[in-house]
Amino acid sequence: MQVNMLEAKNRLSSLIVAAERGEEVLIARNGVPVAKIIPYQPMKVNPPGAWKNLVSYSSEWHSEKTEAEVEHLFLGEDNAAAA
Repeated sequence: MQVNMLEAKNRLSSLIVAAERGEEVLIARNGVPVAKIIPYQPMKVNPPGAWKNLVSYSSEWHSEKTEAEVEHLFLGEDNAAAA
């Protein structure tokens, strides 16, 4: 369903009900669609610890090489050469 701005303003409640039923509701300005009314869906948030035992990390995460790479990323090419 496509409605113009004035009609959307006057029929907002019924347009929201239509969107809740699964209808696609487009709001148009001068016949050109500019917005869509869709049902709200809350974000799914994983509980704390949901990734526990699912992700592994390198045993070298705290090595001298890794520390040097991180320092290079923070300081940049010129500063790393000067140090």
